[in-house]
Amino acid sequence: MRFKDEDWEKVIRKEPFASSPFHDQHKQNVLRQVEWMKTGEEHVNDAPDYKQKQHTMKRNRRTVRSRPRKVVVVTTVAVVVAAAILWNGQVLEPIVERVYPVSALQLSDDPSMNLLTSEMKQTVAMTMRDYLGKQLLITKVKHMPISGRVYLEAGSERDGEYAFIWLDAGTGDLREVEMRTEMEGSELEHRFLRQVPGLLKGINSDPTLKPISARRYVKMKQGQEKPVWFTTLFLENGKGSGSIEWTRDEAVSVSGTVSSDTVSTDLITNARSTIEALSGEPAPALKSVTFTQNDKQLEETTSLYFGDRYLIRRVGGKFSNEYTVMDFQRGVPELVTIEDHEQYIEKLLTLDEEEIRQNAAPIIQKMFGIDLDKYDFERDTNNIGMATFRLKEMDNTIQVRYEEDARITMITISDL
Repeated sequence: MRFKDEDWEKVIRKEPFASSPFHDQHKQNVLRQVEWMKTGEEHVNDAPDYKQKQHTMKRNRRTVRSRPRKVVVVTTVAVVVAAAILWNGQVLEPIVERVYPVSALQLSDDPSMNLLTSEMKQTVAMTMRDYLGKQLLITKVKHMPISGRVYLEAGSERDGEYAFIWLDAGTGDLREVEMRTEMEGSELEHRFLRQVPGLLKGINSDPTLKPISARRYVKMKQGQEKPVWFTTLFLENGKGSGSIEWTRDEAVSVSGTVSSDTVSTDLITNARSTIEALSGEPAPALKSVTFTQNDKQLEETTSLYFGDRYLIRRVGGKFSNEYTVMDFQRGVPELVTIEDHEQYIEKLLTLDEEEIRQNAAPIIQKMFGIDLDKYDFERDTNNIGMATFRLKEMDNTIQVRYEEDARITMITISDL
């Protein structure tokens, strides 16, 4: 899922523009502006008045030495300004932050801000700019003399946008970081957004899905040289939805709504029969299909949604295979007080194993032709209401979700 940059894109991403959005239309605008300036200079050179001035300049060597320097300076500045103006049709705002990142740093009025040296401010500003994509208000700075570090907090974890950064107290270098942010889909860097149509086409999904929102998580542990950032973009239009995940700048997972024509008739037929086995009723109409290609896990997932209630998910991967049938609209009792919650959890934890087996066995037999009596029962204490039937000899498992009345609302079979 890698995308190769053209040579002009590599050049334009150097300072001071770096990661600012810049696409081919912007490139053509800048080139036309530069060409126009060159053409204008040629016309000036051919003009009679210009030749007369050149003759006069030869009489005065001091003038000849000084004026060309001014022309070079003015031309260089003009080209840079033209590029900045034509970038988005207006003066490029991030250019100052690219050259002077500390200028965009946001510091609160807390006295602890005085602990930050100029080197630390530079490191923090560049870390937020290059990895998080925005500057968060720094609210707390703390000196940690035993470890030789300075710790700072920015943003608010409660609001979903925060930064925890550890710096070397002596050099101001980055030691550890954990950051998270959320943004509008259109605010995501262009190097990500330009990949969207091609990645969606690659899984036969709709390339016109629009970016809705994005979130990013950044982390760096002690001993690592650079932070690692994870970006997730959520997409949607009137016909479907999807998402794309990147690790650093590489797309590792692409998901999107696809046509039912891309799914085998056998899968749809089996899906209907498993829904009928779970619910005891005919399966509703197939509503939508989502396909996910995950290069990180080396697996592909097809999710079929029937009506507004049932999900069939098939996962095929290099290391394992799974099949899930789920009632995701199952009825859960309204729990108002803490006592209600405690009683509900207690019922799930103490529900008799045999009662769960009796309800699960005929469904699993009808779906997969498996005799559940050969499987050992394990209650999942970390996930209340979940249990696993395990066949040790074949190392495959059947996981079920049950309600307080022992009704089965989800079954997942692995390595079928």
